[in-house]
Amino acid sequence: MKKLIAGALLMGASTLAFAQPGCGVGAMIWKGQSGIAPHVLAATTNGTFGNQTFGMTTGTLGCQTNQSVQSMAMYMESNIDKVARDMSRGSGENLDTLAVLLGVDEADRDSFRKVLQDNFATIFPSSETTSGEAVDAIVALLEKDESLSKYVAA
Repeated sequence: MKKLIAGALLMGASTLAFAQPGCGVGAMIWKGQSGIAPHVLAATTNGTFGNQTFGMTTGTLGCQTNQSVQSMAMYMESNIDKVARDMSRGSGENLDTLAVLLGVDEADRDSFRKVLQDNFATIFPSSETTSGEAVDAIVALLEKDESLSKYVAA
């Protein structure tokens, strides 16, 4: 029984490395809950049923098909506090990294930084905001901006 539990935990942890935050049936089931346990359970659910891969391929189940957005989501997962700090200031290495991951042209980077800084409270409405929620908010904001929407188009 211990080996079975250890195997399930290992499978869940390995799924986390490739998981897109806020994506798949597991994320839908555990939406709104914070902490490591709901995240592991969501990733395990996705890994068990293989639905996240399907969602990422088809753009369903709350998944993005845009590779740049997926890269940003993975970066945000590990660096959310640093990104939030830089975003609140409107500058910094982590904010620049988001721009690079999304492929934002140098000419559009000032606008990118300004949109994110001006909408900081929308992207991070509370200290409990998850990286997946922040990514979803960033994508929604960029989709509304005429000059920046091209960077998040699927």
